[in-house]
Amino acid sequence: MYGGQMIEVLGSPPAPVNNGSVDIRGRLADKRRTGGWMAAPFIIVTEVAERMAFLAIAMNITSYLVLVMRQSLPTAATHVNNWMGAAYGITLLGAYLADAYLGRYRTIGVFALIYAVGMVLLTISASVKGLRPPPCEAKPCPVATNGQLLFLYAALGLIALGTGGIKPCVSTFGADQFDETDEKETEKKYSFFNWFYLSINMGALLGTTVVVYIQVKLGWGWGFGVPTGAMLFSLLVFLAGTKLYRFQKPQGSPLTRFLQVMVASMRNHWKGVEVGSDTQLFEVQTQESDIHGVKKLARSSQYRFLDKAAVITNPESTSCSRWVLCTVTQVEEFKSFIRILPIWASTIAISISFCQLPTFFVSQARLMDRRLGPSFIVPAPSVSILSAMNSLIFVPVYEKIMVPFLRIFTGHRRGMTSLQRIGLGLFMSIFAMLSAALIEKKRRDEYTVASTMSFLWLLPQLVLIGSAEVLAYVGQMEFFYDEATEGTRSISSAIFISEFGVGSWLSTMLVKMVVNTTGGEDKGWLRNDLNQSRLDYFYWVLAAINAVNFLVYLMASSCYKSKKVVDAGDPKETTKGLDHRHGKN
Repeated sequence: MYGGQMIEVLGSPPAPVNNGSVDIRGRLADKRRTGGWMAAPFIIVTEVAERMAFLAIAMNITSYLVLVMRQSLPTAATHVNNWMGAAYGITLLGAYLADAYLGRYRTIGVFALIYAVGMVLLTISASVKGLRPPPCEAKPCPVATNGQLLFLYAALGLIALGTGGIKPCVSTFGADQFDETDEKETEKKYSFFNWFYLSINMGALLGTTVVVYIQVKLGWGWGFGVPTGAMLFSLLVFLAGTKLYRFQKPQGSPLTRFLQVMVASMRNHWKGVEVGSDTQLFEVQTQESDIHGVKKLARSSQYRFLDKAAVITNPESTSCSRWVLCTVTQVEEFKSFIRILPIWASTIAISISFCQLPTFFVSQARLMDRRLGPSFIVPAPSVSILSAMNSLIFVPVYEKIMVPFLRIFTGHRRGMTSLQRIGLGLFMSIFAMLSAALIEKKRRDEYTVASTMSFLWLLPQLVLIGSAEVLAYVGQMEFFYDEATEGTRSISSAIFISEFGVGSWLSTMLVKMVVNTTGGEDKGWLRNDLNQSRLDYFYWVLAAINAVNFLVYLMASSCYKSKKVVDAGDPKETTKGLDHRHGKN
């Protein structure tokens, strides 16, 4: 049956996509032979393997810095947060290269190789005795030398560079496999976002169980070596799907176009130019815009100051540089990007909470009873499996049960809008940190008999933070993809992912502030000995931050004007097509 279907497809006439995607040979992509769920599984499997590698390191690296390199817990936590911040912050570079030069497919391939080199160096660091401190035979124990730390940080730096280049492109490249002009494929695209997030958690599940168990039983060399193999495997799987992919050609750097709009609008403002009627604004005469692969955008009424960049000051000369005169489409592209920034800024706090999972959550578990059954002891980094398992259960339940149920009441095809989903995730994060504070207080009060307190007490905070992440993360993926224009999707995805980098850096700053203002590592809330710390106070602070952030988000989301409102033809938000000189069709 399958063979018969394949013969029918291969013998059928081409069914070209309508969004300009091409196949590997540069021809207009065929719906029946490329993209969709034929190509998406390769991307999902790639994400599973890559996330397994990254998260296995993320969950283990704090323990490695404390137990092997002999750094203090607060110092190790700040180093891990800085590293993760760099990994997610570099996504802006990956997006820039993808949009301007390489395209998403080549960017993933190039940075995957960099990633693999970093993984190999990390494995060498953990395997060669001279690259880590000798065993501790007497107090004080020897710490890592500058050379040993430099080698380790170089390896981690390459991994951060690699994942930073890959991350903004993978989910967007996956979404590119679905033609937005086709209603059926659009619906499948939203399902892809859910299953893509599921793949992230599947990778996390494997990384925090199988890989961590291997590390505990066979040592750090194997613990980092297995993720290295997974990374190489993910690259092979990604390349194996090449013939089935749909490709969007690089459309030039949106960052350059944004800068041109700012320069041109300021130049005209200084000249005293004012925006009157739409007929003053410049647009090219062609059916498409002059940004390759991008449709023309109608003028909106928001951020009218930027419209000055498109005002024609010399009707006899409209072919000048874009640093002097921009098109309406170019201005609206920048406006679309600006619109999403308040949503981005008002969701950063939840990332600070996520950062506690590989650092303080794991440190809590290390001091608790982790026995399952008479003989098996769960490795401390593996406690995050509870969060990952919750996500693995939550996504299919949400997709198959909750969405149809919610659709009855809301009338929305996805059950909830992206903004509603994000808001619910932010709200749940407050209770995740409240739960963490209460459980840590109980653990600390009973630390003299800590071995009797099961690590399963961490289940509420892990389930809540996992559910919050599912709702917020998938909602953000949908939101930042949908609200971006064709030419800004990589940079929009990078902005979303960079939120986790900013959250990591803010977590580092918060840890340092708490340590410095509460008495240092010897007497403060966060000490090297967690039993003497007041980590519960730190969690109360995070709960308060999340609560304030939620209120800010409510204000930002209530004021947000969706791109779809503009596209729908709101008379206050749109204008007719503009001729390059007289503003007429």
